[in-house]
Amino acid sequence: MAAHYLDFERPIAELEAKIEELSKLSDQAGGANSFEIEIDALRDRATRMRREAYANLGGWQKVQVARHPERPHCVDYIAGLIDDFVELRGDRKYGDDQAIVGGLGRFRGAPVVVLGNERGHDTVTRIKHNFGAARPEGYRKAVRLMDMADQFGLPVISFIDTAGAYPGIGAEERGQAEAIARSIERCLTLGQPMVATITGEGGSGGALAIAAANKVLMLEHAIYSVAEPGASASIVFRDNDRAAFMAEAMKITAQDLIGFSIIDLIIEEPAGGAHADPKAVIASVGDAIETELQGLAGLTPDALREQRAARFYAIGRTGMA
Repeated sequence: MAAHYLDFERPIAELEAKIEELSKLSDQAGGANSFEIEIDALRDRATRMRREAYANLGGWQKVQVARHPERPHCVDYIAGLIDDFVELRGDRKYGDDQAIVGGLGRFRGAPVVVLGNERGHDTVTRIKHNFGAARPEGYRKAVRLMDMADQFGLPVISFIDTAGAYPGIGAEERGQAEAIARSIERCLTLGQPMVATITGEGGSGGALAIAAANKVLMLEHAIYSVAEPGASASIVFRDNDRAAFMAEAMKITAQDLIGFSIIDLIIEEPAGGAHADPKAVIASVGDAIETELQGLAGLTPDALREQRAARFYAIGRTGMA
């Protein structure tokens, strides 16, 4: 499958196309040394260009990276970090929404409840998971899973990657706003440790619904916003073409948000983004989650709720002043 290059990666794409062309010529020539020397030099240059490009990304470029189709998704983190995973489906009221995936499993030997937004990797899975845009039954399923976590004394791990909740008529008729509010409320009242990780795009209440945790982690090139930049541009300017401007103005990057204390930790990504080395990124996310859960392990249910409340009250009072 051909690599997917973003707009700002075009010079790198051209260089790697040249590397591929020279590699074919080298194979035809029986691996001539002159080709190999030039190929190695070009590979070093491409690596350098990628490292420099990803070290200086602007807000709009980070939006593009966060939405990269090859970036690891919730199901990838579950496969890489959760053993003996048993998926639980349905909200016991209306149906099952695959935009939110969740269930029980073991994280590094310890039983946990895990849930997250799933966007899908190809046409079939994107339709199945509704592009990560959850309906009310998805958030009610999340509440059911958190109820179970409280009942059995299990920590909760969540992975956030959605542009926002599904805005369709059916979702509104079935109580979308209330379902999101109830899910946020359940996060805040949970008597067990909860660690949320923004792995790609964290958009609006659809993301916050499963991210009101004791600790909120965020990948280096992920984004987290009150509304996705295109929607924000349409609301403010009635002009979707100003999405790039809004991506900069809204301060939605991990580097912006840690300064506002909206997130607690930035997890580094390899040069080229999480999609360049998914296994390494998944392992790094696992290490960060394990550290945070260990730090929360000794707290009582009341202490966990108090810590969570204090964390979010502080944002409202000082974070965006």
